[in-house]
Amino acid sequence: MEKAIFAAGCFWGVQYYFDQVPGVTKTVVGYIGGQTDHPTYWEVASHETGHAEAVEVTYDPKQVSYETLLKHFFHLHNPTLLNRQGPDIGSEYRSAVFYLNEAQRKAAQDMIDMHNKYKQEGKIVTTVEKAGTFWVAEEEHQKFTEKTGMGACHVPYRPM
Repeated sequence: MEKAIFAAGCFWGVQYYFDQVPGVTKTVVGYIGGQTDHPTYWEVASHETGHAEAVEVTYDPKQVSYETLLKHFFHLHNPTLLNRQGPDIGSEYRSAVFYLNEAQRKAAQDMIDMHNKYKQEGKIVTTVEKAGTFWVAEEEHQKFTEKTGMGACHVPYRPM
C-alpha cells in the first residue's frame, strides 16, 4: 500500500469522494502544513495555525495509480480558487498536494503545468508542498458524511 495527501477544501466531502475511488483502501481526515503541534479543528478554523484540512489516502498501486488519484483530486474541486471552496473561505481550505516523495512532487507539478498550459478556465493555484506531520483530526470528523448523511460540502460525488 502507498499513501497520498490532498487538501481540497472541507475534508468531509473530500474523504467521501476518495472513499468511492476503486483501489483506495483507507482514508483519514486531518491537518497538515501548519506550525502548531496537535492542532484541533477549532484551532485550525481560527486561521492561526497555518494548517490545511486534508485527507490521507491509502491506496493499492496495483489497482489505482497516483496519477489517477491526482486526476480525481483536480476533478473534485475547483483548483483555480485561492483559499476557498464552495462557501468555505480561509487558508485551511486551500488546494494543495502534500507530496511524500520526489515522484509524487513531480507528478503533481507536471499535472498542474499541463492544466495551466492547455485549460482555459483559469490558472491552477494548487500548491505542491512537502508533507510534514499529518495530524489526525478528531473522531467526530472521520467519515462524517457516512455517519451523518450530511457534510459532503462542496464535493458532489460524480465519477470522472
